[in-house]
Amino acid sequence: MAIKSDRWIREQALKGMIEPFSEKQVREGVVSYGLSSYGYDLRVSDEFRIFTNVNSSIVDPKRFDERSFVTVQAESILVPPNSFALARSVEYFRIPRDVLTICVGKSTYARCGIIVNVTPFEPEWEGFVTLEISNTTPLPARVYANEGLCQILFFQSDERCEISYADRKGKYQKQQGIVLPKL
Repeated sequence: MAIKSDRWIREQALKGMIEPFSEKQVREGVVSYGLSSYGYDLRVSDEFRIFTNVNSSIVDPKRFDERSFVTVQAESILVPPNSFALARSVEYFRIPRDVLTICVGKSTYARCGIIVNVTPFEPEWEGFVTLEISNTTPLPARVYANEGLCQILFFQSDERCEISYADRKGKYQKQQGIVLPKL
């Protein structure tokens, strides 16, 4: 597998891999987003789900209780101290059959104690990305909508996979919003 350059990402984006696609990195007055040298900095939308303990729920991936979250639509949110939020990307992704991605956090947020976790985008996965945002600090942390949150790195294999995410009919295929855990 080889990591892919900005030229390859641009070519794939023109084929519909990333929509909307920002062909250059936007930086002025915002946490940067768009095409970078060897990746793509995706934006977080203005839709968030913030963990709350108001209903004394238990986090259980087999019996997930939607009351564990407060839904917020805003230009920015505060993630409570030592807490967690879910969001979705502005961009919709269509991953080619011979590509796997990984996501890494952006240094601007990481230096504020905000960690972003996104599982890999498997070959032929498509959808809006559900983003997991952790505030590791003892203070509330602000996250800005429509600005960069994490960087996606694209790895292309020498050959196409035998069975893709689409072939397996993956449970998170074609996500349209923030998707909660499914069994």
